Amino acid sequence: MSGVPILEVEGLSKHFGSFVALNQVTARFEPRKLSAIIGPNGAGKSTFFNVVSGAFPPSAGRLKFQGRDITGLAQHEFARIGIAKSFQITNVFKQLSAHENVRVAVQMRHARYQLFKPRAAMAELGERAAALLARVGLAGLRDRPAADLAHGQQRALEVAMALAAEPELLLMDEPTAGMSPEETRVMMDLITTLAAERSVILVEHKMKLVMGICERLLVLHHGEFLAEGTPEQIRANDEVRRVYLGQG
Repeated sequence: MSGVPILEVEGLSKHFGSFVALNQVTARFEPRKLSAIIGPNGAGKSTFFNVVSGAFPPSAGRLKFQGRDITGLAQHEFARIGIAKSFQITNVFKQLSAHENVRVAVQMRHARYQLFKPRAAMAELGERAAALLARVGLAGLRDRPAADLAHGQQRALEVAMALAAEPELLLMDEPTAGMSPEETRVMMDLITTLAAERSVILVEHKMKLVMGICERLLVLHHGEFLAEGTPEQIRANDEVRRVYLGQG
């Protein structure tokens, strides 16, 4: 689908009672690009993430994925059509091992409606889970309970679980939140490699963090579109510099 954006939002708004969290945001994200939604705290980034990932229905506007209107689609349908997400708050099964966490995610993708599977098929699921753990740098920790993993490792585990859905688009909400500088570096390296294989959109408030790796940035402020462009264009934007003065 050459020339068709991976994700397009048209006049996207979200209201919570009288509070306007998003107001008429329009933007498009090209396929196989690493993009970011940035803005200071309270800019509407998390609301944007929740709307484009299907957690919240928009109050107004349209959402299109690969040219298809998916406005109002049920949240569970998003993974089926090729959109996966990684949350700001880690969402793993703490009592299961790293491998078991990913295997469950793989099984939900490939064996959702099969309660009884041949042992060989189950072995294939295990191999796929092992490959995904290796993909995010956790091969050596496959038998470690998720609860015993460091924060950055839990975030990487959640990314592996998201990749089990074989997404065309991976949405990541503040992927380095709460991480040490070393964990942050490892996660940013992982994100860069993942973006070579699929479209990735980050939601982030640390502008400096994404400037070096993202190809396209969308800036929100008070729930509204502020600017869009390459890192160079965003750096040179006077309004963005004013909003971010002393931040990020």
